[in-house]
Amino acid sequence: MNEPQVTRMALCSLQVCVPKTFTDAQVEEFANTEHPTGISSQWQMRHTGDASLNGAPERAQCDFPGREDCCHIMLDC
Repeated sequence: MNEPQVTRMALCSLQVCVPKTFTDAQVEEFANTEHPTGISSQWQMRHTGDASLNGAPERAQCDFPGREDCCHIMLDC
């Protein structure tokens, strides 16, 4: 049940739910493989301090039952 998944898509942003053990590189690889942007730029993680996070952590705990070992991460292209 801890399979990575895309949980939210917008024109220039993407949210994924991935195992907490995923590195930043694994997160970006999953996002770019599972849901390519279709343009020349690729998905890149939002990191702590990014204004788009509005003070939220770059890795937020998943609240879905059975996914306690996962976190939500936002990416932009």
